[in-house]
Amino acid sequence: MKKMIPFWEEAYQNDDIMAFPIEPNNTLKEYEHLLSKHAAVLEAGCGEGQNVLYLAKQGFHNIDAFDISEAGIAKLKKLCEFNNVNINAFVRDLANYEFEKKYDLVMSFATLCFLEKSVWRQFIANAKENTNIGGIHIMHIFTDKVPASPDIAPFAVGLAYDGEFNELYNDWEILSFQSYTFEDEHPGVPKHLHAVNKIVAQKK
Repeated sequence: MKKMIPFWEEAYQNDDIMAFPIEPNNTLKEYEHLLSKHAAVLEAGCGEGQNVLYLAKQGFHNIDAFDISEAGIAKLKKLCEFNNVNINAFVRDLANYEFEKKYDLVMSFATLCFLEKSVWRQFIANAKENTNIGGIHIMHIFTDKVPASPDIAPFAVGLAYDGEFNELYNDWEILSFQSYTFEDEHPGVPKHLHAVNKIVAQKK
């Protein structure tokens, strides 16, 4: 049987298209003011890197970003060179990621649900432990409030339940929590719905 390949992996291998919007996530733009340009930043599951590229262009210079996709990281490195910015981008599986330093911002967008729930919950626990006091997390995950869309259903093994992030961050200050559905589309993929939880939380 032919192994299924997610649409984003195919897009990562094509320099002429982007799998996801080139603009950074609006929540990142809303809360970046809480961080100094020296802040240590980590994005888990960065893909093509629109979020970290944005921060680098704003003058942030201590940025780590990883993804399991070799093609995604190769594309991000090309974009770094094109934009004349420096990002420490590397290939790593989030399932066995080990923190080597503490961060002021840890973020992950639409990635965690592609891991078993026990795995991504452990990643969040480790990330919390390796975040400096006053540091923030921006976490975004698809939930089971609506069924996983056909483009991600074979891969979405760890959908969150609505409000799960609130429980995981109840010992931090929750700056923002959103639960919503939105219509989405990608190259070669019909329009579809996703249910999402997004949290911004600050370590006390």
